[in-house]
Amino acid sequence: MSALTVSQDPEQSWDDLVRFWEEMEWPKGSKVEIIEGIITVSPAPAVRHNVIAARIARRLYPVISEDWEIFQTLAIAVPSRLGMLIPDLVVAPVPDDGESDSHIPASLAELVVEVTSRSNARHDRVTKPAACATAGIPLYLLVDRWAPGGPTVTLYGEPRGDVYRTLHAGRFGDPVELPAAFGLRLDTSEFPTG
Repeated sequence: MSALTVSQDPEQSWDDLVRFWEEMEWPKGSKVEIIEGIITVSPAPAVRHNVIAARIARRLYPVISEDWEIFQTLAIAVPSRLGMLIPDLVVAPVPDDGESDSHIPASLAELVVEVTSRSNARHDRVTKPAACATAGIPLYLLVDRWAPGGPTVTLYGEPRGDVYRTLHAGRFGDPVELPAAFGLRLDTSEFPTG
């Protein structure tokens, strides 16, 4: 199953778009995001996709600050890019009680992890990193199971405008060093392919 887009009135305000996203009855188990002002409904990720996210989370828990958490279904808002993204993993401080129940500002995130799905890989490779860089998220880890030359892992950092610098680019099996705040060597050889 591929992603579905829901067209919105281009004159609609960000607040109206978010309200529609929050209040609409979406299909159970689907992932509903706002990407460049367009509501995108994707099917639930496949088992291998979830295994990769779970293995990364397992490695991150021992190295993150006690006031941070690893979220798997938390939406991050990037209003300047008309984006409400739901990354596969978000490492961010635990939101205050006064924060929104449906999302946090993307600028609070320390790391975003995306594992590509066949149906929406372009968003994970192009649109989402640009939005995350715009928000100033320090690190964006892309696990691209569907890369044209075979599965790859790319770590982006040092955001400037809507562009990241590539800190690591390799294939499944190559270790990835997450810098400073994490200080973690991530073994990608345990990621399932396909």
